[in-house]
Amino acid sequence: MITPDAIGTFALIVGLLTLTPGLDTALILRTAALGHRRRAWGVVLGIQSGTLVWGVLTSLGVTALLTASHLAYETLRWAGAAYLVWTGGRLLWATWRRSSSESPRTAETGPETETKAGADETLLGGWRQGFVTNLLNPKMGAFYVAVLPQFIPADAPHLAPGVLLAGIHILLAVIWACVLIALSHVLRNRLQRPSTRRCLDRVTGTVIAAFGIRLALGQ
Repeated sequence: MITPDAIGTFALIVGLLTLTPGLDTALILRTAALGHRRRAWGVVLGIQSGTLVWGVLTSLGVTALLTASHLAYETLRWAGAAYLVWTGGRLLWATWRRSSSESPRTAETGPETETKAGADETLLGGWRQGFVTNLLNPKMGAFYVAVLPQFIPADAPHLAPGVLLAGIHILLAVIWACVLIALSHVLRNRLQRPSTRRCLDRVTGTVIAAFGIRLALGQ
C-alpha cells in the first residue's frame, strides 16, 4: 500500500505542476473567457482523461517502452509539435482575418453573432481538444515514467496505486480549473470585448504555438 507520506509528497509535486502556468491553463482560460463554459469544461475533462490514460499506461509499463524507444518517442513528439503549432497558428490566423475585415457593423457582439461564432462550442468539441492536446504531449508520459514508479511499492500491483495517484493529480487539476473558470466568469464582460478577445486569442495562439516549437526543438 502507498503510505500517507508518499501520497502527500506526490500531491505536492503535481500540485506545483498544476499551478505552473502552461498549455492547459492557456486553453482553459481562453475557452472560459470567451463565455463558452460548456466547452471549457469539455477541455478540462479532455485534459484529465488524457492524464488518466497516461497514469494507466505508466502503471502497466507501456510508457516505459515509449521513453525507451527513440523512434516511438520522436514520432509522438513531432506529432504533438505539429498539432500544437497548427492549433496556435489557426488561432492567430483567425484573429488577423477578423482584424482586417472588421467594421463597426461587424464588430458587434450581439446574440446572432455570438450564436454563429459559438455554434461548435460543444462539450464534446472541448473534450476532444483537451484530450488530443494532452495525449500528444510526450512530456506527460516522460513525467509519469520518472515520477510515478517512485511512489508505488515495488512488491505491490502497480495498476491500482498508479490509478490512485493519477486520480489525485486529476482532482487537484479539476479544483484549479474551477478557480480559472470562475475567474473568467467574473471578468467575462471585459474579456468579451472584440479587442480584448482578439488580444486573448493572439496570446493563447502564441503560447500554444510556442509550446509546439519548443517540443519540436526537444526543449
